[in-house]
Amino acid sequence: ELTCRGMGRDVRALARAARETGVAVVAATGWYYEPFHTPEVDARDVEQLTEILVREIEDGIDGSGIRPGVLGELGSHGDVPTPAEAKVLRAGARAALATGLSLATHAQLGRGGLAQLGLLTGEGLPAHRVSIGHQDLLDDPGVHRELAARGAYVAFDTVGKSSYRSDDTRLRLLLALVEAGHADRALLSCDISRHGYLRSEGGQGYGHLFADFLPRLRAAGADDDLIDLLTRRNPLRFLTGANVEEN
Repeated sequence: ELTCRGMGRDVRALARAARETGVAVVAATGWYYEPFHTPEVDARDVEQLTEILVREIEDGIDGSGIRPGVLGELGSHGDVPTPAEAKVLRAGARAALATGLSLATHAQLGRGGLAQLGLLTGEGLPAHRVSIGHQDLLDDPGVHRELAARGAYVAFDTVGKSSYRSDDTRLRLLLALVEAGHADRALLSCDISRHGYLRSEGGQGYGHLFADFLPRLRAAGADDDLIDLLTRRNPLRFLTGANVEEN
């Protein structure tokens, strides 16, 4: 659950949701892209921001005792991160290295993923602990293949958001990555980031991936093993920081 610092994160609500539903919910820490940065980002350097993240990961969020299990959604909104965004990404990479967590990014409309990955790996963070976000909004299979070939996860994570891109296009892009031999680098999600996306508000809801997109993926030829890879093994490997699947 990639709501981060300054974006309305409520980890006690996440804990209640987990208890009441039996669904494992993983909280996050970090800062979003520059227009949403909190004043603490401007006032601090990379080392100080890293300290904030590590302290939250080790000691818990806002006195709750609840610790984040992933860094994200750390973002940029162009072909290359701004200096402020680069500062946050560097701090995130260093915090990930210090704590063992993986890191998920926000790439605005899918742009800038290669630059993000280069910056993060330049800090020493292994690519297999990085997920580059919103790649289903970028109709560029070549970029997806390059991200995957470098070892990063390619997040098709706005499934159902038809105002941005049709699910037909998302399916085509996902299948292209699978057919290129990179099924083990794909992640799926729906990015339910506003009330209007909830079923109760007339939106597609959290269940859209399972109720609509996965059946379409099956109809396109996906078997049970591929579905299991995309929905269970890949996210498990990403969140645990494992480089390869364990038997």
